[in-house]
Amino acid sequence: MTRTRAIPDTITVHVPFRLVKRGGRKEMVLPVDRPTQRQTDDTLVKALARAFRWKRMLDSGEFVTLAELADRERIAISYLSRVLRLTLLAPEAVETILDGRHTPDVTLAVLLEPFPVDWASQRFLRGGPNGDFPSA
Repeated sequence: MTRTRAIPDTITVHVPFRLVKRGGRKEMVLPVDRPTQRQTDDTLVKALARAFRWKRMLDSGEFVTLAELADRERIAISYLSRVLRLTLLAPEAVETILDGRHTPDVTLAVLLEPFPVDWASQRFLRGGPNGDFPSA
């Protein structure tokens, strides 16, 4: 004869998280003290790739002006120039974005706003407690 224990009908699991809109989609963000899996933001990665591609095209002489390049890409020159500014980000900031280690508040909309070109002044991208880039 075996004894069985009564199984409750309902199990409640509490998972603390918040929803954040990133790149036109909703993403679940866990609290800071919880270990999280790195996840790259495809929108940011694509924008960085475009920026460095456009810069290479301008540097090579393939296009002389931003207007020519914008016309070829069929986008507004103002958008092209804002995305092109991403090439002025600190190398550590670019690595942080590509590795998916940036804070959830770093979105494409935030990066397209004017930011300081001095790498030491780009603290808004740094997710660590003292303005340091988050560690791996």
